[in-house]
Amino acid sequence: MLTIAEIKKRLEGIDSESFAVFERSLQDDERKGVQQLLAATHRKLEAQAHEEKRLASLYAFDAAYSNAGYVVGLDEVGRGPLAGPLTIGAVVWEKNAVPLEGLNDSKQVSEAKRPELAHAITETALCHTLVFIEPADIDTLGMSACLRKAFTQAIKEIDIQAAEKGTTILLDGNPLHLDEREVSVVKGDSHSASIAAASLIAKVARDELMVSYDKRYPGYDFKHSKGYGSKKHCEALVEKGLSPIHRKTFCQGILQERLF
Repeated sequence: MLTIAEIKKRLEGIDSESFAVFERSLQDDERKGVQQLLAATHRKLEAQAHEEKRLASLYAFDAAYSNAGYVVGLDEVGRGPLAGPLTIGAVVWEKNAVPLEGLNDSKQVSEAKRPELAHAITETALCHTLVFIEPADIDTLGMSACLRKAFTQAIKEIDIQAAEKGTTILLDGNPLHLDEREVSVVKGDSHSASIAAASLIAKVARDELMVSYDKRYPGYDFKHSKGYGSKKHCEALVEKGLSPIHRKTFCQGILQERLF
């Protein structure tokens, strides 16, 4: 009879097919430790199968649009903060790309894991780009115009990188009617591999920029708030006033509310 330690060793890295055979061989083993190991391995393999299915679905979504050319996914981060830029990411995967383990909507990926995934995306994607719209432009043009400007610029840059016009532009959220190739995808970062990748590279790039701004404009909690309206950020805004990277039109209400 195998010891529990030997069984544990056998279960490390086992695949589903091998596990099914091994589990049957231990079905009469009543040792509590053995049954716990089998149950834990079963849960692990189920989770792996679910994740593989989720990833396959992301890439299959894009593949459905790729018959005649590449597919570009676009997403934005930084629409709502009080400070810092609006950032647009755009990504094109190779056809039949090997799914990137862990790829997901940036909000579903831990902060510690995001940089590693973003690096893997930029290293393996066919094309990618980032567009930053500065706070002054947001104040002058308004958010809707800035979104259109940023997405349009990102599409042009991808078309140049790919040296051809792609057949489909997958845009997260509501339609912007920027291009005849546009397809809007509600909650696109949970459905499309290219949109999920775009959300990740945009999130990481913007977060890193806001951390650098924390050193240039200390006291506003940019390192932690990333420009959003945290308590510390809002208190500093009232105490110190606007920095060069604050969106004046976004901060007026907070300043008035706290001053009066």
